[in-house]
Amino acid sequence: MHLRPFSALALAGAVCVAAPAVWAQPNASTGEATLQAREVRSWLLRIHEAANHHNFQGTFVVSGGGSVASARIAHYCAGPNQYERSESLDGQARLVFRHNDTVTTLWPATKVAVVEQRNLLAQFPALLQAGDDRIGDFYEVQRQGVDRVAGHEVNVLAVKPRDGYRYGYRLWADQATGLLLRADVVGAHHELLETSAFSDVAIDVKPQPESVLRPMKKLDGYRVFRPVLTPTDLQTEGWALNHPAPGFREVRCVKRSLDVDGSVAGDSDSPKALQAIYSDGLTYVSVFIEPFDPKRHTHPMLASVGPTQTLMQRQGDWWVTVLGDVPPATLRVFAKGLERIGK
Repeated sequence: MHLRPFSALALAGAVCVAAPAVWAQPNASTGEATLQAREVRSWLLRIHEAANHHNFQGTFVVSGGGSVASARIAHYCAGPNQYERSESLDGQARLVFRHNDTVTTLWPATKVAVVEQRNLLAQFPALLQAGDDRIGDFYEVQRQGVDRVAGHEVNVLAVKPRDGYRYGYRLWADQATGLLLRADVVGAHHELLETSAFSDVAIDVKPQPESVLRPMKKLDGYRVFRPVLTPTDLQTEGWALNHPAPGFREVRCVKRSLDVDGSVAGDSDSPKALQAIYSDGLTYVSVFIEPFDPKRHTHPMLASVGPTQTLMQRQGDWWVTVLGDVPPATLRVFAKGLERIGK
């Protein structure tokens, strides 16, 4: 199981929740406070702003789908610049460094380095699109008291879906800073699908940008690959997505080399895939389209690991993969709505 530093809720604590001032008053009978639409918007805007103003470092653990993965993670802010580093502690060694939108991934065992430019919209620490005021239409947000995580006093929030196209969440946020210290993904039957949490964390530490910049520059002995992400749109590439799942809208579309796993790295001659990313403001769905290859694409499948669902199927001369931390029904809506219109 890999840590997913660029997914929506398996984030290494860089997301913050709103200060108590924006919460509604608790219901007298339940003790819960349900946020109204205006307050949800204020909460989300505070998340976006606070995520860029705290330094932290600690050990982050993700458990779900019968697997556990952990990493040492740090996030620093220095003026307008953001710095991150992540070192996996389980399985194959992998180190990830980010300076703003430049991400360098090192695979020491295979001596492979992948240097990419990644859009911050879908990247840690952004939990959602800043200022997205439609989230209250699809989620109900409630305050659920106080707790402790990794030695810190936290406020607990419940984020409940209003339909079956998305999961629910529980969030534990540090009372002093608002930093997110734990996030649970909750299924339709209230089952726990995944927990992402710090086992230890130091907040507002002194920034150490050189601990990120230095290894990004020292790539001697590594095979360095620089996959290119070319902005495009579905229609230009001869596709249309009719009626995506309710609440989701396209936030990015690129043409990219196929994924790198540390043993096989993409370059300019690698096969290309079209990737369209959709978000409801809290979670993401990616649609990948690539030429059908009978050697690699053997049969359609639906796979599940914790909250992450993957749907793969052939569509004419193409192979379509739909991936996201959403229920399987959501992926089926995306796959059904995808249509070849030209080229």
